[in-house]
Amino acid sequence: MPVQNLRDFLNENGVKYVTISHSPAFTAQEIAALTHIKGQDMAKTVMVKLDDEMAMAVLPASYHVDLEMLEAATGARHAAIATEQEFKGRFPQCEAGAMPPFGNLYGMDVYVDSELTEDEEIAFNAGSHTELVRLAYDDFARLVRPHVVSFHAVPVAV
Repeated sequence: MPVQNLRDFLNENGVKYVTISHSPAFTAQEIAALTHIKGQDMAKTVMVKLDDEMAMAVLPASYHVDLEMLEAATGARHAAIATEQEFKGRFPQCEAGAMPPFGNLYGMDVYVDSELTEDEEIAFNAGSHTELVRLAYDDFARLVRPHVVSFHAVPVAV
């Protein structure tokens, strides 16, 4: 979903948001530093396979996915980080690794780490490595209806 399609979706649903353009950056921690957004407020989307079903795991940029915790929280027998080859065809209009956390628009479940729900606002990639969107977490939750579970590992340095 390119940035314009995401904007259209947000506008159609009456969401107030800000887009932020930045020089190319490829990790959530890099983007957070570049745009002066706290790693806690920058949401990264990690593609995972839960019992061979593709899903989005969304968590603060400063955290890692703990696959054992994700398995326990979702009831999956097996959780794994998906490879780019496994998911890139699902997001033909997005740059690889820059998918917005709107799995509902792509026919997949979204799991949000409980740490992210404590933020008033979140920011995330908007389909490219040069633009992100910041909006109220409550608006994100209303539109996506994610499963809120705890699956984060110890924070990493940002």
